[in-house]
Amino acid sequence: MESADGVRGRDQGSMRRSPLGAIMNQIRRKRSVTDRKPLVRFLSWGSERIPEDGESAVAVAAEGERELGWGRVRLFLHRLGKTADSRSLSLAHCDLTATDLLELGTLLQFLPQLEELDISWNELIGGCLPALTSHLRLLGGIRALRLCSCRLSADDLSALGDALGCSALLEILDLSWNTGVGGALQSLLGKLQPSLRELHLVDCRLSASDAAALGGMVSVLPSLCVLDLSCNPQLSQDVAAFSQFAAALSQAASITTLRLHACGLTADSVDALGGALCRLPSVRHLDLSGNKGLSGTLERLCPHLAHLGQLESLELHLCCLTHCDLSALSQVLPQLKALTALDASSNKAAGGVVRSLVSALPLAQMRQLPLSSCSLNEESFTALTLAVPHLRSVDLSWSKVVSGRLPLLLDALQPSVILELRLCSCELTSSDLCHLAVSCQRGCLASLRLLDLSYNGPLADDGWSTLFGAAATGGGLGSLEDLDVSLRPSTSASCSAWLPALLRCVAGLPALTRLALQRWGGGPEERQRLGHALRGRCVLLEWDLDPPPGLKAANQESRPEE
Repeated sequence: MESADGVRGRDQGSMRRSPLGAIMNQIRRKRSVTDRKPLVRFLSWGSERIPEDGESAVAVAAEGERELGWGRVRLFLHRLGKTADSRSLSLAHCDLTATDLLELGTLLQFLPQLEELDISWNELIGGCLPALTSHLRLLGGIRALRLCSCRLSADDLSALGDALGCSALLEILDLSWNTGVGGALQSLLGKLQPSLRELHLVDCRLSASDAAALGGMVSVLPSLCVLDLSCNPQLSQDVAAFSQFAAALSQAASITTLRLHACGLTADSVDALGGALCRLPSVRHLDLSGNKGLSGTLERLCPHLAHLGQLESLELHLCCLTHCDLSALSQVLPQLKALTALDASSNKAAGGVVRSLVSALPLAQMRQLPLSSCSLNEESFTALTLAVPHLRSVDLSWSKVVSGRLPLLLDALQPSVILELRLCSCELTSSDLCHLAVSCQRGCLASLRLLDLSYNGPLADDGWSTLFGAAATGGGLGSLEDLDVSLRPSTSASCSAWLPALLRCVAGLPALTRLALQRWGGGPEERQRLGHALRGRCVLLEWDLDPPPGLKAANQESRPEE
């Protein structure tokens, strides 16, 4: 650092000390001897900044203060195992405390360009959010704010509402998995800005009073595109309140995604919702799954679905749909000309109407038609193969009819189209695995990214050996990212006979990120060999015992970072 003589020389002999020097002296006195090394580097940088003519020393001092503040930000994030980014800050799953939140609030002034802030899954900060929201006003450019599973209280929500009133650019707000939001949603009424595009309130224990507040919010948000209210079973129990919400929803013409999974829909609420859908022609994704109250009432909603000319995805799984419901759905499907995904899985009655569903769908553009756990019979399985050539994802899990008939399905697959193949608990035989191996050799699964063969019993060793051997020699699974061959929790078997074939196969899977071998037993030497085969690769191994050296255990929350 320059001496005082050097400074006086520039000032033509003036005895006044630089304001920057005075500020730095005060900082130096407050720091311990062991802490001075980073400060010395900063002072060296600052001393090289000689104010030019017309440039005030105060401006240089302010710039130095900002640099020091950015250093505090980096130190705070380094302590949490995170890296600094001036535009995006993610502190999810960091076990933040109230003290951390208070410190974070004081650091926001040094992040004027911050656009995304995620502090989700930090349950210890519940009740302390005002320590952060009091500083949010400094972030005029914030566009995404995520506070999932933080045990937010009514006071937290009130403080958040006051802060959001100054967030003119906010586009995404996610408060999911905060049960304290239920009953306190009124605090946000009138506080959300017109810029908001996505509102996520999954599993927030929303009540009938919240339904009325929601109506008041969505009706004045002209840019709202995504509204996710899933897993709030009390939301629709009060018919009058839900009808009020549905009436307001019909004014939100910009909505493209509406998710009402497991919201306790009843016959009366379905009628109210149907009236709203008639006035929402922009909806492209509609999720009504997990609502058993749709059983016997879907036919009352189907005429309204015909107005959704841009609908691309319709989710109706786990709704206990009846044969009449599905027949009514088949009649309206020809009018949904933009549809690319229909999920009717986990509806037992769907197994008997697959032919009518397939004949009504725009097959040339269909990409997803999951029918897992639908009690498929031989006729419905044969009818499904008409749609398979166009599908990117095929899910027939928990369908025993697949056993022995897999060649019919494999022959219908298109190599350049299929990305996911799920055959969990299908009672596959060794012969089925051999046919799967032949498909690998022919290149029919070259684009496959996910292959789920789990829960298919302890098949003969030669079946697994043939499959993995074919994949290893022909490179037929070169794009595979996720492979699951786990056994049921109640069973176990040894993988010693076919593990060598798997090791050769894994060597030819450069994109692999997950390998599940649960309930398959292997000795220490075999585990070591697998560890050697996957060493240095970003692969999540799911095995019951301790993972091989260098691999990530499945019970850890995150995957290894490259």
